[in-house]
Amino acid sequence: MTEKTPHANDAKHLANQFLIAMPGMVDETFAGTVVYLCDHTTNGAMGLVINRPTDIDLANVFDKIDLQLDIQPLAQKPVYFGGPVQTDRGFILHEQKDAQDYSSSLRVPGGLAMTTSKDILEEVAIGSGPERFLMTLGYAGWSAGQLEDEISRNGWLNIQAPTTEIAQIIFETPNEDKYDKVLALLGIDASFLSSEAGHA
Repeated sequence: MTEKTPHANDAKHLANQFLIAMPGMVDETFAGTVVYLCDHTTNGAMGLVINRPTDIDLANVFDKIDLQLDIQPLAQKPVYFGGPVQTDRGFILHEQKDAQDYSSSLRVPGGLAMTTSKDILEEVAIGSGPERFLMTLGYAGWSAGQLEDEISRNGWLNIQAPTTEIAQIIFETPNEDKYDKVLALLGIDASFLSSEAGHA
């Protein structure tokens, strides 16, 4: 996975931002979701849903890849639905200071890191992996121009935040509170959201 450098003056580059699904979201797969956007270029975008835990925990995943995970409470940590693309593949979202030299990591410019190689799980298994991380199965992907179109149609709202706040929401906030917490960054209450696009 190669690291991409954003264009500093490109206001449309949305990596290291949250996307929240608006009430007008057509795709039920994403209803009520919060996505952390890991990459966004003219070729498309990809991100991870961070508020939809599955009934699979880390112990289940480690069993399937022949790794022993006896560290509590990590073994019971939920694995998340990251999106509908490549749902048989794991994606680990963590802080860049914990990126080390994993063989396949994407460092989000100014933000977190996403690692897809097994070596990070091997580190987790022996207690030397990232201090805070979230694992998903699958990711959310958009082709060139698709995300911009969905935002213009009021399907998504993109929200910027300092990386410290982003990390706190992803790694520390209860899943049921993440949507409201991200909206609160804009001073918006979820009950005021409309499914119709509007302009002040």
